[in-house]
Amino acid sequence: MSKLEEEMDLGISAIPLLVEELAITPRQISAVARLLSEGNTIPFIARYRKEAHGNLDEVQISKIQERLNYYRELEERRATILKSIDEQGKLTDELKSKIMSCGSKTVLEDLYLPYKPKRRTRAMIAREKGLEPLATLILEQGAGDPVTVAAEYVSEEKGVADIASALAGARDIVAETVSENADVRGLVRQAFFNDGMVVSERANTQSEEPTKFEQYYDFKEKVSTIPSHRFLAIRRGQEEKVLRVKIACDAEPSIRRIAEIYNLREASPFAEHLRLAIEDSYKRLIAPSVEIDVSVEVKMKSDRAAVEIFAQNLRNLLLQAPMGERKVVAVDPGLRTGCKCAALDETGKFLETCTIYPTQGERKEIEAKVDICKMVSKYRPYAIAVGNGTAGRETEAFIRKTLKEASAQDVIVVSVNESGASVYSASDVAREEFPDLDLTIRGAISIGRRLQDPLAELVKIDPKAIGVGQYQHDVHQPLLASKLDDVVVSCVNHVGVELNTASAPLLTRVSGIGSTMAKKIVAFRNEHGAFKSRKQLGKVPGLGPKTFEQAAGFLRIRDAEHPLDASAVHPERYALVEQMAGDLGVELSALIGHPEHVDKIKVSGYVSETVGEPTLRDIIAELKKPGRDPRATFEKPAFRDDVTEFEHVKEGMTLEGVVTNVTAFGAFVDIGVHQDGLVHVSELSNRFIKDPAEVVKTGDRLKVRVLSIDKARRRIALSAKTQPTSKGGTGIPARSHPTGGQERRPHDDRRPFNSGFNANPFGNL
Repeated sequence: MSKLEEEMDLGISAIPLLVEELAITPRQISAVARLLSEGNTIPFIARYRKEAHGNLDEVQISKIQERLNYYRELEERRATILKSIDEQGKLTDELKSKIMSCGSKTVLEDLYLPYKPKRRTRAMIAREKGLEPLATLILEQGAGDPVTVAAEYVSEEKGVADIASALAGARDIVAETVSENADVRGLVRQAFFNDGMVVSERANTQSEEPTKFEQYYDFKEKVSTIPSHRFLAIRRGQEEKVLRVKIACDAEPSIRRIAEIYNLREASPFAEHLRLAIEDSYKRLIAPSVEIDVSVEVKMKSDRAAVEIFAQNLRNLLLQAPMGERKVVAVDPGLRTGCKCAALDETGKFLETCTIYPTQGERKEIEAKVDICKMVSKYRPYAIAVGNGTAGRETEAFIRKTLKEASAQDVIVVSVNESGASVYSASDVAREEFPDLDLTIRGAISIGRRLQDPLAELVKIDPKAIGVGQYQHDVHQPLLASKLDDVVVSCVNHVGVELNTASAPLLTRVSGIGSTMAKKIVAFRNEHGAFKSRKQLGKVPGLGPKTFEQAAGFLRIRDAEHPLDASAVHPERYALVEQMAGDLGVELSALIGHPEHVDKIKVSGYVSETVGEPTLRDIIAELKKPGRDPRATFEKPAFRDDVTEFEHVKEGMTLEGVVTNVTAFGAFVDIGVHQDGLVHVSELSNRFIKDPAEVVKTGDRLKVRVLSIDKARRRIALSAKTQPTSKGGTGIPARSHPTGGQERRPHDDRRPFNSGFNANPFGNL
């Protein structure tokens, strides 16, 4: 590969543009481009190659990768266009210079438009009739009387019936020429972006039924300011044929500017024909085409904003505080078919199942109490996880009552968001895990495992099925899928994975591993037993040095042969840490997890050509708290026992809930009544906020006040604003952020089980 080809492969030719776009130095961009081209993953680059790229984070590295891909695609398209025009014999030095200096796909396509193969047009027909010289006279505003000149082109043989037809055909040629001018298209496109209006109105329909698009029946908003969620809502109304939508822009300013570009001279006898051609070009050719371009661009911009919101919600959901390695009984509620219960051990292993029918008469209720108590007595769970779907709150209340009657209140009851559980239970992954179990039992197991470790369980489900997005079905699906996959990978590697208990879907998301290798690792583990060291990964068939390099630092092995195998320290730095221990005169095991020794390490003394202070600081932090879980400590939400149905909610009530989804216009909050309420962005804080993500995120506990209830649409409007207290101050609504609290470890803070548990639920009646 030549130096030029190598530079093109790395995207180095785009570096000046990237420097301007991203405000990152050329050295950093070059380093990231090189590391990516070598097959390194973003999590690995961000965590273990900080010196090379100057301590960029994953978001910055991902943005560099995205823009490098854009410019590589631009280069490929540029080469194709140059070849096409050259083969037509029309590639001038001036045109080639413009194409080579172009840094935008849109502008590149504008430059190519006159040379792009197209269907038969009115201008083509006019050229075939020999009217191009007349069109040139109009464009150049030559001398002579238009009528007299046009008469020379009248020809029955060529299909030019009269003078009017000759002039009209010439104007068609001029109109097409104007429409294919890149500068003209650029100024019209800019006018649409700056001054265009998104206009929507009700489509012609006989139905008078209310719709969710009523606010857009007579709506206008500037293209430049319309929020993503509003544009996507309008587009959905258009797709459902409830709305008619267009982007409107005042034509006159653009037509005047086009006339200036073509130096229209009022004194010319051809001026009127040039003006008519320009107006026709704008209205018939340019404006409709640009409107589509701008609509697509606004749609993609809205898609990107919606995808970012979805990605942030997903990240917060995946990084929710895990309950940890504690036994759990999981319940998938149901009315007609009963509630499926599943007992799981500390690692999520399925132990036993039963089905209870607490809502099907007194006898069934008594039997349900007995079955629940037997299961709790036998397995001593820390918690009972209840899915929040249909009959969830009723089932939760029943279990609380049963535990109270049995003097087993130390067993906590937690409502678990079951979105996507049914998708998992019918998936290939679930069938492979539990081939002999019914779908509903698999769903219950998933609910229980979500409580133990949300990240480990949710990676088994298509992120789009988890339900934390905004207009997720309306956005560009490949963009959404790619972004969400990146988020899952980022979260998994941020937390780290226990190699000896991780499922294949979880291992799939570890840097460098992938689906095929994950299955090989699990198969090797099943055949040879638990891994005793990271080094043992090298014995897995097909797992080579590059895969080991990318993955090893993110895999943990508790009680491994080498003490650093349980930490985030990469094996390539083991020798360095052993040197640190030797310099301090302590054993390696005495250094790990002992801050009193770690604090004595002088970082500057270990800086070298390959290891800088960023990596050394990471090592020091890891030595102090090896294998730390960056997620928060688990807290259970508290719903009001007297508010379990939509009908129980009253205006003015103060409730505690959990944020289930954050959008551009507000936050949805689960208050325990099967219908999330909406806290509009204007009601999230007493101060002005533009973005709801400034103050809340998915999983937050939030104290809210009920503003209004729309019974017809089953909508609940909430407020999180503080209210004045009786002393003139303000009350502060409780917020807790389960993904941003203290670090935790799986065995910390275990609650003792109530040893006085009464297996007979009726002993206290």
